[in-house]
Amino acid sequence: MEPMYLIVGLGNPGAEYAKTRHNAGFLLVEKLAVQWQADWTNERKFKARIARAERNGKRVLLCQPQTFMNLSGETVGELKDFYQLPPGQLMVAVDDADLPFGEIRLRPGGSSGGHHGLESIEQHLSSREFARQRIGIGRKDGARQITNYVLGKFESSEHELLEKILERAASQIEGWLQAGLPKAMSQFNGVVDSKNEEKK
Repeated sequence: MEPMYLIVGLGNPGAEYAKTRHNAGFLLVEKLAVQWQADWTNERKFKARIARAERNGKRVLLCQPQTFMNLSGETVGELKDFYQLPPGQLMVAVDDADLPFGEIRLRPGGSSGGHHGLESIEQHLSSREFARQRIGIGRKDGARQITNYVLGKFESSEHELLEKILERAASQIEGWLQAGLPKAMSQFNGVVDSKNEEKK
């Protein structure tokens, strides 16, 4: 049987949180589902929305945990155990206020950076050794107190760049599935500016 890969986009469920900065991970897996013509189903067993696809001879699960951000690890842990996934076949896409808006950064592991969704996943997996794709959302004037900003919706002036960022992030996920983590990191990590010029 072909290997199974799990791509988790982090966010909060519900219409009030749709298209907010904190839901950048949700937006990415929704884009992938459209590109791959994968249909979403609600799977209560895993407390998640799941879309199934096949890419490059691999079975892929796209996942939006429905637990709210701080409990994302409940869903990820149950899926990992059920499908007996090795760490190398898990990818988590997440917003990052410490990266400027327009930058994406894929890493094979590392710190949660204070992100409660990643903290929950690390707790339930008892490991930091899983790939995480950070989608930069920046901070408002460098402020440390960012709850309202993070839970706010992207402004209309940001939508064009946001679409380019999600396109680049989706291409990076495709690259990971096709050629592995190091190649996907070297090819797609960096900044997309408003003129669609890629910077390293």
